Amino acid sequence: MFELVSLPGGLHTLRDLDTGETFHPVVGPMAEAGAIHIGPLQLDSRLRNQHEFTIWDVGLGAAANAVALLEKLASLPFPFRCNLTSFDRTLEPLQFALLHAARLEYPLPWMDALAAVAGAGNTQITFPNGGHLQWDFWLGDFTKLPAAAVPDGIIYDPYSPVKNPEMWSLAHFLRLRERLTSPTVLTSYSRSTAVRVTLLLAGFHVGIGGATGEKDQTTVAATDPTLLENPLDEKWLDRVRKSTSARPLGGDPKGPISDDDLRRLEAHPQFTGSR
Repeated sequence: MFELVSLPGGLHTLRDLDTGETFHPVVGPMAEAGAIHIGPLQLDSRLRNQHEFTIWDVGLGAAANAVALLEKLASLPFPFRCNLTSFDRTLEPLQFALLHAARLEYPLPWMDALAAVAGAGNTQITFPNGGHLQWDFWLGDFTKLPAAAVPDGIIYDPYSPVKNPEMWSLAHFLRLRERLTSPTVLTSYSRSTAVRVTLLLAGFHVGIGGATGEKDQTTVAATDPTLLENPLDEKWLDRVRKSTSARPLGGDPKGPISDDDLRRLEAHPQFTGSR
């Protein structure tokens, strides 16, 4: 079950009453989605240089990230072809958002597309700039890694590691990294040291993402280090050595990083290349 939550400035968002988690708190859905996810995907440059671009939207939720992406695509000054696949275990938050679109506001310009995804599970959009989007929805458990075209970008927005630990485990990220055979950017709202350690040990390069609300930074991961604008450096690695909560997720309880994992982290190309 969900409820509407009032935010500063007259904005509204959703709260999941079962988990207690609020979607896009503090600054609201569009501002957060833009800062955390859409900006770091670097769509202006990457879409211009690629004939076709694929994005995974992991955790469709109430579709705020997807709508922010649609707004960005509509603003581009050139034609493109983009494939968007949204993943979630339920359509309930999207259905709730459609029922309360007038108060949420952000769904209003895209009601037809959102209703098509909620109903038929797919839609196509042709933008005035000549761009074309194929949008598909996949219902199920993302940790089983469904067969889908390899993405160029991943909007990674599942519930938190506390509420949804399987989606943040080292085992899961290792399987995901193995699937990514082309240059891919993954964006996340987390700024956790343990999440960043987990992504690095899974084989990603990891950097600092945009600020939003109460967070002065978030996290961006990539298969290609050139896609990171602000990579983590030796100073961050030194903080890991001193941290009491740097153990990769999905195994032992929170705690300092083990000597073996620290050696693996220190041997990561992101840090050996800077020495």
